[in-house]
Amino acid sequence: MTLNPYHGDVYDFDPDEMIARFRERAEAVRRRGLPPVEGPDRQRFLQAATVDFQDFAMLGDATATLDDGILRLEIDLRPRPSSPSR
Repeated sequence: MTLNPYHGDVYDFDPDEMIARFRERAEAVRRRGLPPVEGPDRQRFLQAATVDFQDFAMLGDATATLDDGILRLEIDLRPRPSSPSR
């Protein structure tokens, strides 16, 4: 990706590639092990990992459009319908 912030030009930016990177980051957070910490530090680490995963996963689920140099990310936060039980 090459961006020229001074002129607003977007050369080879692919929003779908960006979204794929967020999916990869969400999966990396999910796979990340716990460091050898105890007590309140452990809880803070777990809370940060939960928020990191949520943020990366939401962006990884986004639909992106790039129109006239404006990137729009659409994320559907509505609950998914539950499947009928059998």
